[in-house]
Amino acid sequence: MIYFKDFISFNKYIGLAEPLDNDIDVGYYDPPNIVLTSEAMMVDFYRISIKIKYRSKSTRNAEPISAVFFNTPDLVIEPGWDAEPTYSGMYLQLSKKVIEENRFLFKTYLDYGQHEALFLTDGEVREVSSVFELMYKYYESEKKDFGVLLSYANVLICLVEAFYKRQFSTDPKQYSRIVTDFQQSLINYYNQPVKQLPNVQYFADKLGLTANYLGDIIKHFTQKSAIENIHEFVAKKAKELLENSGMNNTEVAYELGFEYPNYFSKFFKKMVGVSPKEYRLQLNKII
Repeated sequence: MIYFKDFISFNKYIGLAEPLDNDIDVGYYDPPNIVLTSEAMMVDFYRISIKIKYRSKSTRNAEPISAVFFNTPDLVIEPGWDAEPTYSGMYLQLSKKVIEENRFLFKTYLDYGQHEALFLTDGEVREVSSVFELMYKYYESEKKDFGVLLSYANVLICLVEAFYKRQFSTDPKQYSRIVTDFQQSLINYYNQPVKQLPNVQYFADKLGLTANYLGDIIKHFTQKSAIENIHEFVAKKAKELLENSGMNNTEVAYELGFEYPNYFSKFFKKMVGVSPKEYRLQLNKII
């Protein structure tokens, strides 16, 4: 596996133009002059790669695709690639420093993962290309201002957000399955002894997705974040145990994976509106 720490070494290997900046790099692909076959690799920065009419040699009989791909630090691009020299496209590369200092501009999409591409319609390709043309023109100019470049990058990311929502809605059957699998995994979580509360990363790992990607799908289809769904399920489970298990409040807390009983009490009151003790008193009055 090859590991690239900066734009310069990566661009030289691929056959891309030399970057004009160490924190942001913008450019176009020129397939006849770049490496079309590579072994597995990893980069220590973020990449947004827009490939138009792209097709790998392993799928040469399939229709070419136009898609947005993401590469993030510590993500292995495996098994590399073996592309046909017929595609076009553009790329935006951002250092970890830029992302850390301006995370509010970039939302969650850069962490979706290499395998979770955004497929573009012809109209979306035109929109992305128009924004990119303006960004590239400014990037090459002598008057370039870092803030303006980041603004263009933000516009690009906002388009990606809109297009992902379209993709989620276009193929609801595929994404509804992910929601169903997430909900079933929640149920399965408490069918075994637990030592801690469930979290989004746990279910993302179970489903083979990144946490951000899973979270956005759950939010799109349920109108609530993944962690809100988890908390509501834990509160429902807590009610069941308080009503039927015969456990005291401390035992219920540990059964659900809370480290401290007082944290369970605060959580329950926030979710239900009353403390576990008050909830049981209300049950006794009803009975």
